[in-house]
Amino acid sequence: MRTRDNSTRWLRRLFGGGRSAPPLDPDREDLVVVASCFDDVEACSTTLERAASETPVWRAGEEAVLRHHLRLPATTVGEAESIAAQDGYRPRRTGVAVADTPGAAEGTVELVLQRVQVLDALHCSQERSRMAGLAQRLGGDVAGWDAMQPVREMDTQGN
Repeated sequence: MRTRDNSTRWLRRLFGGGRSAPPLDPDREDLVVVASCFDDVEACSTTLERAASETPVWRAGEEAVLRHHLRLPATTVGEAESIAAQDGYRPRRTGVAVADTPGAAEGTVELVLQRVQVLDALHCSQERSRMAGLAQRLGGDVAGWDAMQPVREMDTQGN
């Protein structure tokens, strides 16, 4: 049994032991918006296609911080946070009054819910729908979504 343990350790050292990069920290200071959509009718696939060709470039297959911007009655923010937490979302900022926004009711606040994930059009669309349903159930709406990734030197050089 001891020989097996030694060979397993040797194999792990040789092949990296299955270690992967640490998950993306959503509070990193070098995150930039790489994709955004605040248009109800634009498909996530269209947004991401455009984002892959603009600077800073959205990098498919890499983790991103997906953020949904909701406008909710202030009294429902806690419930929204609790429900969204079940799917791994956490609030980025809350309590920003949006009553001066056209169509926003008195006592409406902005809530940004975010989570780290590898972003693709299908999952982005599913999450967008989920957030729209959540906001509607709580008497609010969704302004839009954006995604952030760390800036890279090559992104700023237009490569």
